[in-house]
Amino acid sequence: MRDLYPLGQMPPLGEVPARMLAHLIRPERFGEPTKAFQVEQVEVPADLQPDEVLVWVMAAGVNYNNVWASLGVPVDVIKGRQKDPDYRPFHIGGSDASGIVWKVGSDVQNVKVGDHVVIHCGTWSRDDPIVRAGGDPMFGASFRIWGYETNWGSFAQFTRVQAHQCLPKPKHLTWEAAAAYMLVGATAYRMLMAWPPHTVQPGDVVLVWGGAGGLGCQAIQIAREMGGTPVAVVSSEDKFEFCQRLGAKGCINRKKFSHWGMLPHWKDTAKYAEWVKGARAFGAALWEVLGERRNPRLVFEHPGEDTVPTSIFVCDTGGMVVICAGTSGYNAVVDLRYLWMRQKRFQGSHFANDDQARALNDLVAAGKVDPCLSETFTFEQIPHVHQLMHDNRHPHGNMACLVNAPRPGLRDVPQ
Repeated sequence: MRDLYPLGQMPPLGEVPARMLAHLIRPERFGEPTKAFQVEQVEVPADLQPDEVLVWVMAAGVNYNNVWASLGVPVDVIKGRQKDPDYRPFHIGGSDASGIVWKVGSDVQNVKVGDHVVIHCGTWSRDDPIVRAGGDPMFGASFRIWGYETNWGSFAQFTRVQAHQCLPKPKHLTWEAAAAYMLVGATAYRMLMAWPPHTVQPGDVVLVWGGAGGLGCQAIQIAREMGGTPVAVVSSEDKFEFCQRLGAKGCINRKKFSHWGMLPHWKDTAKYAEWVKGARAFGAALWEVLGERRNPRLVFEHPGEDTVPTSIFVCDTGGMVVICAGTSGYNAVVDLRYLWMRQKRFQGSHFANDDQARALNDLVAAGKVDPCLSETFTFEQIPHVHQLMHDNRHPHGNMACLVNAPRPGLRDVPQ
């Protein structure tokens, strides 16, 4: 048995070498991604718990969470794991992956060695009281995001995951496309389909912030498949065609408005009146796209601080603003009068449970939702692609990096 295999050279199925190549983040390197990520050799995490699986990683998706991990803010993910029995003084990121099941724990029944899988990033203890009671594991105290809040993510030749995270790889997808969609897609699915009665219904207008981004491109397609009418908000008109091709009724260029940021205090009548003027102009732009005076029943939020006041303003009476992030900041000031007088809902949402991840994967497998893979990078470019994301210079859609897949475009195990 070899101690280490080079990238792209596959061991005999089931043979586990002692060591692997991985992109590591260490505390002494916290900073911009090009400096924080470095390739090192580490041991393969092959000592599995009964419900765990070892996966030979073919490709890995790229998400903003490991930009945060490289910076060490807002959370030092390595320090946060110091009490874990499996603590290591480094972080292997990556919260999306496609690969091949290589070894399984003693209790695993849903997958077997040799299966081609995609991996969702939700992990939890099966002994969590909420899980044992049959509740949504997303509400359990043990819930963690694999590859961000846990170690052994997908930026390595092998990754260790819980068996329930593994779903069948859609056969028509390349390894890199299969690695690109699960985190953002399942997040979007839960946001749009998990908060009854505010699930997308035929004819519902759905306002999607960041329509050309990883989350937005999935939300547009899910809303379309559920019979909704998605309208995308983007930062430039060269993204209109991309969003409309996915199913958006039309697009709004947010750069045409200047009222973004924290809501002015209601006692500052001049500044508040200026903000209202901007919010109304934005609402009028939405009506223009729709060709009628209709407000969105659902607003798909993730910018946060800069946009939440407008989202709540334009949301329809009895509608819902659902949010999963705060990329522009976390202090979202709202005018509560719009919530209680118009009986609007402001709902937080975070990733997805097994059923929601499976439902999203079924849509992808059926060809109804496209991963929107915009560009594929090499394993060596993992620091570079995170730097692009850090600098907001990344392409629209989703990105992936090859790990053990020797070249782009492969759908099967390389010979």
